[in-house]
Amino acid sequence: MVRFVSLSSGSNGNCYYLGNDSVALLIDVGIGGRTISRRLAGYGLDIKSVDMVLVTHEHLDHIRSLGTFTEHYHKAVFATGKLNRVLKSHFCTEGKLTGCVHETTPGCEIERMGVRFTPFQVRHDAQDTVGYHIDFFGETFTFITDLGEVTDEVVDYCRRANHLIVESNYDLDMLLTGFYPPELKHRIMTGHGHLSNDQTAGLLRRCYHPGLESVFLCHLSENNNTPTKAVSSAAGALRSVGAPDDLLLCALPRREASQLFVFGK
Repeated sequence: MVRFVSLSSGSNGNCYYLGNDSVALLIDVGIGGRTISRRLAGYGLDIKSVDMVLVTHEHLDHIRSLGTFTEHYHKAVFATGKLNRVLKSHFCTEGKLTGCVHETTPGCEIERMGVRFTPFQVRHDAQDTVGYHIDFFGETFTFITDLGEVTDEVVDYCRRANHLIVESNYDLDMLLTGFYPPELKHRIMTGHGHLSNDQTAGLLRRCYHPGLESVFLCHLSENNNTPTKAVSSAAGALRSVGAPDDLLLCALPRREASQLFVFGK
């Protein structure tokens, strides 16, 4: 049995929890430790039970509290070698991760406490950005929180997952007609920005397989998207490839914890 809860998802902060009675991990620490502790406690979970943190990239909404969390709890932090070099001089983490970082290599699987995970590169405008494929005692998850373009490698890792957590950042019409300045719109829409609802739908059409049990849409824009639009686009894509009606599909909330999801026996 594995528990999954999104503690925050979006440009205001990103943090996701996976765990069972023996081991637990966080993907990114973009919100404060007190908030993490309070939201976990709402489901009877203890922040002290977290054993490791997997870092996707160095943007502030993903590592804002990584340094203070690590200083306080002394948990193992996994990051690529290139990302680790960035973290050593980042104002959020400088001098705070000493002795805790374990360097990873994209495409190479790591096992820790029975959990197997593989970072893989995605296209995003950070120094080094990865998604994660995680085998949590037989339940498989693929996390892709920020990316600007769907590559064949991304599709491959999504096809391996029972549970997919993937960005569906913006509705194209809302972005184009919205108040963002042209340079920011360009940054979002380029191949190293974020995925639109349509792009995420295209990914789902390519990666769907009968073993896919759930899809969680993450990192929705507060100004250029709505949960209804994101879910409707993804649902249409899944229907078009014959996904069953009982496949779990939902958009993760931005500023609060999601419900707690439990998978496996």
